Amino acid sequence: MKKVDVIAKSVIPVEVVPYNHGWKTEFNKIKERMLEMVGDLILSAEHVGSTSVEGLSAKPIIDLDLVMESYSVLPEIIGRFQQYGYMHRGNQGIEGREVFERTADDGFMNYHLYVCPQDGKGYLEHIAFRDYLRAHPSAVEEYEQVKLSLARQYRYDREDYTEGKTEFVRSILDKAMH
Repeated sequence: MKKVDVIAKSVIPVEVVPYNHGWKTEFNKIKERMLEMVGDLILSAEHVGSTSVEGLSAKPIIDLDLVMESYSVLPEIIGRFQQYGYMHRGNQGIEGREVFERTADDGFMNYHLYVCPQDGKGYLEHIAFRDYLRAHPSAVEEYEQVKLSLARQYRYDREDYTEGKTEFVRSILDKAMH
């Protein structure tokens, strides 16, 4: 392991906290800001990820999917976001999901910003996973236990924490998308 990896892993711990009703409010603030920038280029803005599931403990990071009709509008979205200090980071290995990173503090809590085509795999999986959990409280409880256990086990290793959730996530997606 490189020395840089050790330092990076030890600086930012994996923190899973109890559900916070304020996450909905924060999502709406971030959504409004995104709509000001690119609202005419997108079809919708969706709150996805664990903070979008009421009652589920989560890392306090909002996941936001901006849904575009097709990739034909992506260059204009990239250009607009660049004007507001966002960097396009590509799909980071997940088809149908473009990642954007803010380069300056904008006053919002931490968030992940994705731009996805309406038929993109990344977007469809985000929605299927969220909606399945919202409809199945027992799955929420099970997922919460998985996350809490992994957060203790991999407190300083986000990659292994994320990888540890993969089997559970895939099992839910298998149910939700078939």
